[in-house]
Amino acid sequence: MLTKTPVSDHQVAAIVAPLGTVRRVEPLSGGLFASVLRADLDAGRRVVVKVTGADMSRLLRYEHGLLGTEAAVNRLGHDAGLPVPRVLLTDTSRRHVDGDAMVVTFLEGDLWSALELEPLATARARRSLGAFMARLHAIVPGARFGYPAPESGLSADTWPDALTAMIRAALDDAARWGVDLPGDRLLAVAARHRDLLAAVTAPRLVHADLWEGNLLLDRSEGTVCGVLDAERALWGDPLFELVGADQFGAGAVDPDLLAGYRQAGGELGLGDGTPGSGDPDAWTRLQLYRAYFACLLTVEVVPRGYTGDRRDWQATHAHANLERILGELDPRG
Repeated sequence: MLTKTPVSDHQVAAIVAPLGTVRRVEPLSGGLFASVLRADLDAGRRVVVKVTGADMSRLLRYEHGLLGTEAAVNRLGHDAGLPVPRVLLTDTSRRHVDGDAMVVTFLEGDLWSALELEPLATARARRSLGAFMARLHAIVPGARFGYPAPESGLSADTWPDALTAMIRAALDDAARWGVDLPGDRLLAVAARHRDLLAAVTAPRLVHADLWEGNLLLDRSEGTVCGVLDAERALWGDPLFELVGADQFGAGAVDPDLLAGYRQAGGELGLGDGTPGSGDPDAWTRLQLYRAYFACLLTVEVVPRGYTGDRRDWQATHAHANLERILGELDPRG
């Protein structure tokens, strides 16, 4: 089972010493891999300390180098005026704690996943999220496709090459943890659509984990005012963003999300969000990304040590989605 690196108040104080004196430390919820703590400093300053453990034995391949990715993406997002934490310092020396540390600004707001929103409020928040996506994807393209952390080894000069490497890594992880996946079918489908994937020529920054647990809402406006945990970000097709925002989705895409994306000047080619509307190639690419993500969700329950209903539900639903999507992309089986 995954275990977080324990971090004491004394260790927090040592990590943030270049920024000020710690007055109070409080643990924050969330984060499967990292210990996350809020630190109140002198002069009323509040920061968040995130520490990822040195042990990578139970990480999937794409999860290597998470802290470096998150720091880099937060810097890019902050420079672009997006509501992401500002990186104050990173510490990979491991002098103070057995792991790598990052300190960022504390963002005010209500965690979306903890709220019960009425339909109109949900629609407003979804449009706001779509607008954030469009602004993120408008950041100057990267130099290569795939996951940026050198530790993962999952980047390439073209999108089809990067996606193929990502799929192969997921299948290698499945073999390592004894999870049976239809790998040959998935690789064959990706190869069959290589030209379609190659139409994606600009590596766009994709957060890839924009579910409600990583989003803060403004209490008065009901719009997204903070975006957290960019550790799984990659450079690729903007359509990939929709998978991270609806991780078990396999059909329609939320129309309010698409409306917000368009209102912010972007276009994803999915029409009104109903399968069959919009650009057929865009829908095919989306389904390929959903299939890849279903592989990750199916495999991760083992190294993460999920048990009981949670393990059964996730593994069953993710594998069923994978089979359904492959059936649509490759009716011949």
